[in-house]
Amino acid sequence: MDWRTKLLDPTPQARNDFTALTTPIYRGSTVVFDSQEKVSDDWQHAENGYSYGLYGTPTTLELAARIATIEGAHRTFIVPGGQAAIALVYMAFCKAGSHALVPFSAYGPNREMAEGMLRDFGVEVEAYDPLIGGDISTLIRDNTTLIWCESPGSVTMEVQDVPAIVAAAHSRDVSVALDNTYAAGVLFDAFAHDVDVSIQALTKYVGGHSDLLLGSVSSRDARAYNALGSVYRQLGLAVSPDDCSLALRGLQTLAVRLEHLEKSTLKVAHWLADHKSIAKVFHPALPTCPGHAQWQRDFKGSASVFSFLFNDDATPQQVVNFLNALAIFKIGLSWGGVTSLAVVYPDLDRPGQDFGGRLVRLNIGLESPDDLIADLEQAIAG
Repeated sequence: MDWRTKLLDPTPQARNDFTALTTPIYRGSTVVFDSQEKVSDDWQHAENGYSYGLYGTPTTLELAARIATIEGAHRTFIVPGGQAAIALVYMAFCKAGSHALVPFSAYGPNREMAEGMLRDFGVEVEAYDPLIGGDISTLIRDNTTLIWCESPGSVTMEVQDVPAIVAAAHSRDVSVALDNTYAAGVLFDAFAHDVDVSIQALTKYVGGHSDLLLGSVSSRDARAYNALGSVYRQLGLAVSPDDCSLALRGLQTLAVRLEHLEKSTLKVAHWLADHKSIAKVFHPALPTCPGHAQWQRDFKGSASVFSFLFNDDATPQQVVNFLNALAIFKIGLSWGGVTSLAVVYPDLDRPGQDFGGRLVRLNIGLESPDDLIADLEQAIAG
């Protein structure tokens, strides 16, 4: 062959018996088939073999398989982020004329999608009290096709009675999806409680270092898997194998990080709970958190994110000044990484509750908890 042709020959030249402790990064869009008869365009790579890089490379499928294993799922899809995971679930289980239920404590972009794009598509999404439990049966209609849970809830940390909600939903043949990001798929066993779909923003605890954007969508059974798969193919939710490699690396230290984060976070939360300037701490492991009894019953531990409320005499500007005075804590919206973060929610929408710009959410990182407490103390003192 001409040297120009040799440059493009994809046949491997090196030995292929290299065994390592890490998964190789497979980058590629085109899959080469042995013959024309074997050409296919099939999203079911795990079952039927690879057809196109859009549906994943071996790196992607390795991450998906590992997430499915730790969650006890039938199968898992890896998607570009947590918001993509939410969109995939909505599109798979709702159509024009459908009714869905979502807790008013859910992740903000979930609510935004419900009130924006889904409404435009003719899907009605109704917000419900996250502490409703089995009484959610009163909200289920003949056209209800999906119920979302998020436990603990975003910012206000309500812990839901997921088993009661699932029982009510399944009695009417309604599917239940859970945003299980707080629990990293392991602190709460979604599928042992018969949830149909569990999603995670792998950006948070699995990634663990604030340097990737990925999501996962795990199915309880083949029925949910097939419903998700056909939509997954049509939406073209391709992910970077490089990001998947970072997530695979993050899984290796997930247990150690979660254990350390729980201890540090509890130390900070208890300190805040005893502080004279703080009215309330919203941490699932503390009795002051809504749904604490459900957390004790259903969870194996707590994680790094929680909120607290300044006393009534604190003004919104004083809370902003507190945020700006922090030195170790950084101001940012995400969580689950190694760096401690803080952010205030001045316009938080919760029916019957007005926090008056006094609610602050913290993510506790891997810094010394004593240093974090000192940072909070100096910022509160002003």
